[in-house]
Amino acid sequence: MTTVALRHARVRYGPLEALHGIGLTAPGPGLTVLLGRNGSGRSTALRALAGTVPLSGGAVLWDGADVTRVPAYERARRGMCLVPERQAVFGSLTVRENLELAARDPAVALGAYPQLRPLLHRRAGTLSGGEQRMLALSRALLARARVVLVDEPAQGMSPAVAATTYELLGALDACVVVAEQRLPPALRGRPAIVYELRRGAVVFAGEAGELEG
Repeated sequence: MTTVALRHARVRYGPLEALHGIGLTAPGPGLTVLLGRNGSGRSTALRALAGTVPLSGGAVLWDGADVTRVPAYERARRGMCLVPERQAVFGSLTVRENLELAARDPAVALGAYPQLRPLLHRRAGTLSGGEQRMLALSRALLARARVVLVDEPAQGMSPAVAATTYELLGALDACVVVAEQRLPPALRGRPAIVYELRRGAVVFAGEAGELEG
């Protein structure tokens, strides 16, 4: 069991406040979804958990301990993995080299996404958007992280691959938090905690089934 949380979290970008003292808790193993349109604060909340943006107020908790001042690289060392929406792979490296940064044996990743096998010698920067997402998520799978934070995991993927992606994320023995614009079809009928953000505030918190209703 592991849990990450934001408590009265505020984030500022210059004069603009992106998060207005929000609170949320993501327990694991399990899936938590941060929903919201562009500008809602969902990606900022994800980055606040990862430590890649500083809080101007409030706290980040990990298993009850305050990690607000723990830098992102130290959170990663302790088992937190962030897959950002953009620049999530090393474009100048091959697919194989990207995978080998996470683990010597890429078998688990290639089993999850066999589409990557014929691309192993391609430079990651030449892949399509969906292929880059598969590669980025494969690295997260190989990392065996305790906390996995993913911004728009299925972006650019076909519906079938998107469904597979959510099956993989849902099966991880980890606290998984994803940011999406809307509830993915692959999550309908599946257990997940949902927080909907609007203009930097939480406007809904509950089970995915409640939101569908």
